[in-house]
Amino acid sequence: MSQDIQTLLSAAGLDSTTFEPTSRYHGKQLTSSITADGETIIHTTRRFVPPPENFSLLQLHFVERGDRLDNIAYKYLGDPEQFWKLCDANRVDKPDDLFATVGAAVRITLPEGVPGENDA
Repeated sequence: MSQDIQTLLSAAGLDSTTFEPTSRYHGKQLTSSITADGETIIHTTRRFVPPPENFSLLQLHFVERGDRLDNIAYKYLGDPEQFWKLCDANRVDKPDDLFATVGAAVRITLPEGVPGENDA
């Protein structure tokens, strides 16, 4: 990371090292861009969502009326803030789309790269 970015981050009270291990941005670096009017914008490098085929299926959850993404993430993953893992495993860009259809199957998976029973 350049010294200029580090200086900007420090001045803004931001940590430039890494994101928490539970963050979808863990391992991503912070960088900056300068807009046409000279404003510096600090952001992460691009995150590419892995294809669902990279996740080993544990089970399916069938959407029921009233299901909420945070509650389902807590039920299966133990942390409502890990909802993004469900979105990744189901190739969903908009989290609300995951539970929009009653009866739809939601894939509950192992983390990317962790082999499951069928992958061993």
